[in-house]
Amino acid sequence: MESQFLSGPLLYLLIAWGVATAVFLGLLFRRSLLSSHEDDQIFLDAAEEHMAQEQRELVAKINALSRPIMGTGILAGVLLLLIAGMWLKEGLKGLL
Repeated sequence: MESQFLSGPLLYLLIAWGVATAVFLGLLFRRSLLSSHEDDQIFLDAAEEHMAQEQRELVAKINALSRPIMGTGILAGVLLLLIAGMWLKEGLKGLL
């Protein structure tokens, strides 16, 4: 019965949830790596403008990751709720 339960739509949802969660965690890891190179406060003179430009580019990359992180996080959460609902529905159907 266990193998029948993990076939069909539920199996595909579990695979989709796994992929979405892996992408979400990968994006979080990437942002974490970028954030570790970011300086909170730097004091530069005009000769070190290239360092300031690097920091601006780094902040832009970190900010660009915020929407994909939010999207994949929401997707993973919705898929998890859908899987839990289907699992409960099948479990309750087995009791009746």
